[in-house]
Amino acid sequence: MMEHTEQEGRRPANDGPKAAARNRAALVIAAREIFAEHGLEAPLSAIARRAGVGQGVLYRHFPDRTAAVAAVLEENVRQVEQAADAEGATFADVLGVLTWHLAESAAFIGLLHADRAGGRSGIRAHALVLSERVERALRSHLPDGHRLSDANDLVLAVAMVSAAVIGPTREERELRALAAWRLLGVEVGPVRAFGG
Repeated sequence: MMEHTEQEGRRPANDGPKAAARNRAALVIAAREIFAEHGLEAPLSAIARRAGVGQGVLYRHFPDRTAAVAAVLEENVRQVEQAADAEGATFADVLGVLTWHLAESAAFIGLLHADRAGGRSGIRAHALVLSERVERALRSHLPDGHRLSDANDLVLAVAMVSAAVIGPTREERELRALAAWRLLGVEVGPVRAFGG
């Protein structure tokens, strides 16, 4: 007969809040990828599978599709704001991060066309607030006299570029976004996630 130590019969340690934070971050990344690949109506179960968690964990963090979309939007905007707050950041740098999110995230494009989001309760108002945060982050680095500094030119330019971001692959969407910025005569810094 084998002796069992006390530890052999124990469950693994519960990381509690650390595991919850890791799971939430993995779910946001997975949601961004799944929505980009399959659109905003993609099955939520695909997000859980991609994140490597069960559906119970998914629903604990995001009780419905609206919550998952909102989490992706919030993370995208947070990264644009972080890029704007980074030491030595330029307008081109912040546009590079914004452009990465345009190419990466179908949900983010929906944000920039918030007037079309009226069908989902709560999304439109939330999207408008997030859109205003993106505009503030960009304007904080917009040089005086820049071609987009007049009235609503900045918002219009972002909407025009986001409308051009179509294509089956992330690379194709990025190329189209950069081509649109180039046609508008706007310099864009490295296209990357903030910190990436």
